[in-house]
Amino acid sequence: MNKLRLITNFLLAFVLVISLPLTVTGCASGKKHESTGEFFDDTVLTTKVKASILGDSRLKVLQIDVETYKGVVQLSGFVDTADAANRAVELARRVRGVKMVNNSLIVK
Repeated sequence: MNKLRLITNFLLAFVLVISLPLTVTGCASGKKHESTGEFFDDTVLTTKVKASILGDSRLKVLQIDVETYKGVVQLSGFVDTADAANRAVELARRVRGVKMVNNSLIVK
């Protein structure tokens, strides 16, 4: 019975040692892929930027799309004036955690 327990403990330890590096590398990011943590952070940034734009009475939030990848915010969609586009960029830059803002807004 002791031999069986020893073998079982050895196999369990072996499986844990082998699976731990695989689990950790599965959460790592690359140049083209985000880690789970980065994806969550980007989702939070997108939400904060959208809320900032929504709270501004000069902008029409339904016409501005916001996407974030590794802290870089992409604004796209349509605005009525160049001032509105500049305002959206300014609001996005003010959000803590935003590294850069790419402006792809089109003035109608």
